Amino acid sequence: MNFDFSDDQQAIKRTAKDLLADRFKPERVRELAEAKTYDDVAWKEMCELGWAGIFIDEAHGGQELGTVELIILMEELGYALAPVPFLSNSAAGLAIQAAGSNEQRERWLPGLASGELRGTVGLLRGGEARLVPDAAEADLIVLAGEDGAVVAERGAAEVEVFEALDATRRFAHVRAEAGDALPGDVQPALDRICAAVAAENVGVAQRAMEMAVDYARERKQFDRPIGSYQAVSHRCAQMLLEVEGSRSAAYYAAWCADAEPDSLAQAASMAKAYASDAGWRVCTSSLQVHGGIGFTWEHDLHFYLKRAKTNALMFGSAREHRERVASLSGLASESVSVA
Repeated sequence: MNFDFSDDQQAIKRTAKDLLADRFKPERVRELAEAKTYDDVAWKEMCELGWAGIFIDEAHGGQELGTVELIILMEELGYALAPVPFLSNSAAGLAIQAAGSNEQRERWLPGLASGELRGTVGLLRGGEARLVPDAAEADLIVLAGEDGAVVAERGAAEVEVFEALDATRRFAHVRAEAGDALPGDVQPALDRICAAVAAENVGVAQRAMEMAVDYARERKQFDRPIGSYQAVSHRCAQMLLEVEGSRSAAYYAAWCADAEPDSLAQAASMAKAYASDAGWRVCTSSLQVHGGIGFTWEHDLHFYLKRAKTNALMFGSAREHRERVASLSGLASESVSVA
């Protein structure tokens, strides 16, 4: 069995890495975060490359590739800490494609695939969806709850913008009295979204680890690189273990989505739980390796740490997903869903 990427997937990864490295240098990410805005030019460029519709079927203007290709992009976007609405827009596309009627797909998917429309997804709990990315700018908001999902168009929902821990994204609380119901099962879409968020945390953790390793090689104490001391080298080794574990879990979930959907629910929750914890731990370990400089506002590490922590809370916490895995494995008495 071949576990490597195909030639096309390798090309997508290379293109994404090169483009994002050029468009989102650390000083640019900081500039956008402090201005509380996105890079609309870069987002338009991504849409022209077909990224926004990479998983949407060709009949609705997409590239009709798979979840693995989506996950590849999400990992690279996390590595670059790209301030763009890719996650929110993809989440809406996944929900409409999985659970929408033919009419709803015809209405919304072409615009989401081209980037002409903006969408997002929120989980309803107690009548309100909290920590909804990019809701203020969205043309449509999919609100998923235990009884299914609805689509609320711009102006039909109450959107309360707030400043979250992660300054590289825009967030809001959303309430909606009514909406256009999605007739299908939205849970497979939520599972794919969870895999996507997990993959983004893989990219975040990978970059934080590399920052720590580079610093451990350069910083010297007593004329020796600090990486030569066991306390530092062992911490870096643990970071590598958690990054690779997260990556394996995220890509396994993506593979399940495309090839073995019956296993997707459990695989997605496993990936989300593990990557949520690992992303935070790797970033905090990187901060410890950096020492005092890592705690300063002028250092870029805090942006990665805050993205990792916020991702850990979106679309279900690590604890909630572990409980769901236990339920799906027959180890819990009640069924648990991410909605």
